[in-house]
Amino acid sequence: MFSKSPKPYTDLLGKTNRIVEGTTINGDIVSPADFRLDGHLIGNFQSNGKIVIGPAGSVKGDISCINADIEGNFEGKIQVAELLNLKANASVRGEVICGKLSVEPGADFSATCVMNPIV
Repeated sequence: MFSKSPKPYTDLLGKTNRIVEGTTINGDIVSPADFRLDGHLIGNFQSNGKIVIGPAGSVKGDISCINADIEGNFEGKIQVAELLNLKANASVRGEVICGKLSVEPGADFSATCVMNPIV
């Protein structure tokens, strides 16, 4: 009578996974949906959506995604198919490959950068 059927993948679109401040993950994350990271990730991240690294968040590893907003710290290689947006408090070190790049004044951008869409 009140049986719940699992939601299909299309219902996940527009939903955001979240890792809160104070949490540290050692390992890789693969997510089909958007992701907000306010904690720390030591490992790789792959998504078919957008990643947001909050002001208290950090990633040490590689990222592959469609869009990214960075307010915290990132160290490694990041591949963004569309738009990489660096906020004023962001710190990015390593290698960047992106379609478009937006950098607010005040961001620390110490990386090699290639701007071309990832196929």
